[in-house]
Amino acid sequence: MMKSVSTLLLATSVLLSSSLQAQEISGVQLDDSINIENQTLLLNGAGVRSKFFIDLYVGSLYVPQAIDNAQAALAAPSVAVRLNITSGMITADKMKDAINEGFDDATDGNTTAIAAKIEQFMGLFSAEIVEGDQFTLLADKATGVTAYKNGQAQATIAGEDFRQAVLKIWLGSEPAQDSLKDAMLGK
Repeated sequence: MMKSVSTLLLATSVLLSSSLQAQEISGVQLDDSINIENQTLLLNGAGVRSKFFIDLYVGSLYVPQAIDNAQAALAAPSVAVRLNITSGMITADKMKDAINEGFDDATDGNTTAIAAKIEQFMGLFSAEIVEGDQFTLLADKATGVTAYKNGQAQATIAGEDFRQAVLKIWLGSEPAQDSLKDAMLGK
């Protein structure tokens, strides 16, 4: 009897520790869910965006219910992409360049229709970015994209075309990083 109790306790502690570890990526503790704009979104998946062997940020995807493909995320009424900056190598200028490149890839090079919205969005990255900063982009079909920096709402940019383009930066056919896309989709 004692042996089965200790085996059960050991199995439980292994399961608990592995589930706790699964919620931390590259030193960033991930929330299982976030409550934003009076809705609860669940962590679908997360991964690291790296470049030249340096971890730049942890990207995570929050959704109303678990999904496993990009089309479901793009079609969902509300999803959030969260970026936790893990490197001091990311500056406001580098972030703007990366986002411009992401919009270019997300729209197959045709950003004209949303150029003014992209410019407004870029204004969100004018303040210096430091390691530990957190950006949350709530992409809602009804309102557009609301950007938060360190929990503070910055601006909302309306339009489904813009919302789709923002999500496709990480979930499109030419994402920022394939492995990050797969991780955000829980693969």
